[in-house]
Amino acid sequence: MTTARTPAAGETRICPHCKATILKSALSCPACNHVLKFDAVGTGPRSIPARCPLSIEGTIRHHGRGEVLEYSVLLEVHDETGKVISRQVVGVGAFQQAETRTFCLRVEVSPPERSVIVRDLRSGSVS
Repeated sequence: MTTARTPAAGETRICPHCKATILKSALSCPACNHVLKFDAVGTGPRSIPARCPLSIEGTIRHHGRGEVLEYSVLLEVHDETGKVISRQVVGVGAFQQAETRTFCLRVEVSPPERSVIVRDLRSGSVS
């Protein structure tokens, strides 16, 4: 016997491919683009595409006198009161004189996808 439930909005899980924390409702991983779930028969493609209310891109150029510069890309998410919800280093590196690095931040929003999590009551496994 199996039971089905729709994940709660904002519920997360770990991508089995790249180990990124992703939304449980995602059909594919936004970090590595691997397909994680297939739509149930007859549900078709996603009806509401994701919107991107925030997209920032910038380029940093090394204008030094030959010394190597290191960088850390830090991402913070705050709630409406200013409390830090998440803070993590998402990339580090170095660049030489005359090298450049371009960084892009995108925030995509959409309603939770209507995929269903199926639990096998006999084994307790989730598919």
